[in-house]
Amino acid sequence: MTDTVKTPRPPEHGQDETTKHGVGDALRAWWAGLSRPAQWAVGVPAIILLALLPLYPPPFLDTPGTSFGGVMAQFAMYALLAIGLNVVVGQAGLLDLGYVGFYAVGAYTVGLLTSPNSPWNQTDGGWLSEDWAWLACLPLAAAVTAMSGLILGSPTLRLRGDYLAIVTLGFGEIVRLLADNLGDLTNGSLGLSGIAYPRVGESAERPNGVFSAGNVGDSEASNIFAKANSGIWWFWVGMVLVIFVLLIVGNLERSRVGRAWVAIREDEDAAEIMGVPTFKFKLWAFMIGAAVGGLSGALYAGQVQFVNPAGFNIINSMLFLCAVVIGGQGNKLGVIVGAFIIVYLPNRLLSVQLVGQTVVGYVLLGLAIAGIVGLVLGWKRWAHDLERPARLGYIGGAIVVVIGMLIVLGNVLKFHEQGAQSLGDFKYLFFGITLIVLMIFKPQGLFPVRQKLLAYGRQVYRAVRKPFGNEAIGERA
Repeated sequence: MTDTVKTPRPPEHGQDETTKHGVGDALRAWWAGLSRPAQWAVGVPAIILLALLPLYPPPFLDTPGTSFGGVMAQFAMYALLAIGLNVVVGQAGLLDLGYVGFYAVGAYTVGLLTSPNSPWNQTDGGWLSEDWAWLACLPLAAAVTAMSGLILGSPTLRLRGDYLAIVTLGFGEIVRLLADNLGDLTNGSLGLSGIAYPRVGESAERPNGVFSAGNVGDSEASNIFAKANSGIWWFWVGMVLVIFVLLIVGNLERSRVGRAWVAIREDEDAAEIMGVPTFKFKLWAFMIGAAVGGLSGALYAGQVQFVNPAGFNIINSMLFLCAVVIGGQGNKLGVIVGAFIIVYLPNRLLSVQLVGQTVVGYVLLGLAIAGIVGLVLGWKRWAHDLERPARLGYIGGAIVVVIGMLIVLGNVLKFHEQGAQSLGDFKYLFFGITLIVLMIFKPQGLFPVRQKLLAYGRQVYRAVRKPFGNEAIGERA
């Protein structure tokens, strides 16, 4: 028996071992190499820091003129929606353009059971107590939306591609039109008001509790619970729901169900030939995504304590899909980042306003956008292939150009200018430009999903990475 030594292949010309993978791949490899307790040891402090972020927002991240706590509460709601839609679109590969319909079903389930304007109100002498009515309606909203996903998916999931997209688009519009026209039940366009919310922390200072819209918090208080306004409390509740759903969806992704979803997404015909019951697993994805959307709708109804059909139009459905596409289809954490971008940027840009709506202002704004796109194009085409000194020079020159553009825009952009056009009104333009740039340069999103071993993936990875001292795998025959 002879010894065989594996000789590593030398790197190609101009390539070294440290530049084969990007930062994202290095972070993924580091995270995957941690044991489960170590991952929790890193994740729990990160979650705590994220929970404290609305209480102590950094100046560069704060939203002037808008409550940062309210923005973060909306972000938690959109993150929950993005995770549910990611199950349908990102993991199972089903194009759903009417996801806002499930969102509406969840919101109206809570509204119909708890609003004084509803004939089905159960908080006034019914079987729901006003103190815990919202909490009791959470599982009901998830169950009702899951059933609506079953009813919609059973006859339609045999369709594919554009046909399925058109059917789901119609479903979203049908739900909105029903809410608008069933006036005796939903109060029509006037909507349902006075929806129940958690009655927690009632006191003389906060007679309606900490979740009431009247709780503006005490910014000077040292106690974080007294300092938090209603938006921050709703953000904390949203974080709990997001973590709960992530654990469930993550376990499903690593199970037989998740492997079936990946097979269906990559090639449904091949998956069916290999024995995967594609219709059953697509229906599972549809129902799970619908249930998560219903949870988000219930969170929305309790947060704003009012629902009407105008809040569930097709534009919102497109925004939910934008969060998934921008973040990265199939990547759970990526779609959460996409949801943050969708929520945060418009609220941040509301405080940045064009002075006077002059032609010069719009021209300079267009030139700035064109300049940024040009820098990205230059980097994609040739700058990233330059040697290190030339590459650093390009990056330095790009920084100087960006600073110059910001100085030029400083002549037409100001903060809190009365009567001026807000940049937040151009959010659909910015999202459209972002999607175009992403489709050209990074069609899989900012954080594309990485295919990995789903069955016993952690055990195999740790076994392969296990150190063997001076002996390498395959050193002895």
